[in-house]
Amino acid sequence: MSMTTILMTVLGIAIFAVGLLFSIAWHELGHLSTAKLFGIRVPQYMVGFGPTIWSRRKGDTEYGIKAIPAGGYIRMIGMFPPGPDGRLEARSTSPWRGMIEDARSAAFEELRPGDESRLFYTRKPWKRVIVMFAGPFMNLVLAVAIFMGVAMTFGFQTQTTEVAGVQRCVIEQSEKRDTCKASDPVSPAKAAGLREGDRIVAFDGQRVDDWATLSDRIRQTVGPATLTVERDGKEQTLHAVLQENTVARKDADGEVVPGKYVTAGYLGFAANTEILPLSFGDSVVRMGDMIENGVDSIIALPSKIPDLWSAAFGDGERADDSPVGVVGAARIGGEVMNLDIPAQNQVAMMLFLLAGFNLSLFLFNMLPLLPLDGGHIAGALWEALRRNVAKVFRRPDPGPFDVAKLMPVAYVVAGIFICFTLLVLVADIVNPVKIT
Repeated sequence: MSMTTILMTVLGIAIFAVGLLFSIAWHELGHLSTAKLFGIRVPQYMVGFGPTIWSRRKGDTEYGIKAIPAGGYIRMIGMFPPGPDGRLEARSTSPWRGMIEDARSAAFEELRPGDESRLFYTRKPWKRVIVMFAGPFMNLVLAVAIFMGVAMTFGFQTQTTEVAGVQRCVIEQSEKRDTCKASDPVSPAKAAGLREGDRIVAFDGQRVDDWATLSDRIRQTVGPATLTVERDGKEQTLHAVLQENTVARKDADGEVVPGKYVTAGYLGFAANTEILPLSFGDSVVRMGDMIENGVDSIIALPSKIPDLWSAAFGDGERADDSPVGVVGAARIGGEVMNLDIPAQNQVAMMLFLLAGFNLSLFLFNMLPLLPLDGGHIAGALWEALRRNVAKVFRRPDPGPFDVAKLMPVAYVVAGIFICFTLLVLVADIVNPVKIT
């Protein structure tokens, strides 16, 4: 490995680390700003975990950076309500009960005179929902802003109506071969005189401006058709006889479905690709697809564990859609900086990587499980439901929902998350996802 490769790898990792720290700080800023807006005292705003390497106190809050850039937090006074007897100290030898009481005590450990009106649990449920949702929402805003900005200014690799190459014969795509046999018929494109570099501007007399439209028209046609192509700056008409062939199936979004085939019209050429900026509408659709894929990935996480284990501790291959942690994403950032592509392409790829990371933070934190933000949101919503039901049926106010009672479950969930994170970390080190 050359010194240049090492330096560019380090640069890519450093750029991703800076983006990671900013994303974490941006997330916690959402919690901090809304907590202060609703009068909740916040003793600490920290980026990272472990030993503090820098901090400064301003007003009621200590702002700082810690040594391990793997997360962040703010501490709010009164995250959990007191116990039924109003006491805060631990008072049980049961380990599960002890977890509840320890969490309750920690929520009040920095309680000062006058803080009684600045406790988190005393705020109305809708305010607590806003405070806890604000962090993930900031990540969503950042992901959308980065994605939309890059999509509309730089663009995506997009198939066009320009001919990149012409197939010499008709081969069923399910056969997965490139070599023509003597028995294979000549492809309609070659017979019509289509050439590399031609740009198809009309099909059967109707203008076509994009590959999706042209591809659909070709698939719908079997028999004679006219092609209007732009060649050497001039338009000319070619006559083709499209044949029926077994081709790859496409889904509703026009994407190829691996391993699935259909019978459709066939012309026989490969489309060129270009990086083209997207319109606002197309960018919104792509962003929607990205969110949908992200949700599907979160749902599929448990099913990825066997393959991750095999990749980390066995001889299994690391799938392209395998979960990637902070270390794996940083390694990808290093690979991006070593790709033999223009600098603007590298910048765009790094920004897309950061957008994907922020979207993952949003989706993951919205899971309705403690200790994630979504767990606190679920608790506040449940409290609002209980209180409204009591009001409708004229029953006594049940009071705040004691989220501290769910801490044993939260520790179990946290333990599962830690184990999964360690598994991904090992896989990222010994068998990383690669883009080269």
